[in-house]
Amino acid sequence: MVYITSWDEFVERSVQLFRADPNSTRYAMKYRHSEGKLVLKVTDNIQCLKFKTDQTQDAKKMEKLNNIFFTLMARGPDADISEVTGKEQMETQATKRGRGRKQ
Repeated sequence: MVYITSWDEFVERSVQLFRADPNSTRYAMKYRHSEGKLVLKVTDNIQCLKFKTDQTQDAKKMEKLNNIFFTLMARGPDADISEVTGKEQMETQATKRGRGRKQ
């Protein structure tokens, strides 16, 4: 069980672990409201990677990691994850118009 302190290293090693053995790799998260801590865990039953944080800004990072894993699971382990970024999604949401009154 390895706690990784760097977020970028955790994401990189997690993706490598998934691509090495996609059938047995699991991703879990645990949030303890009383302590305000979030623990993310990626394991393939041989190697276990963990990231622990108590920062609220890391919730967006966790959302990005979820999107990366969803992409890898849906499109396969060889999928290009460079297109999975929060910036592109936020730009498309900003350009959408609501169904409100026309001006």
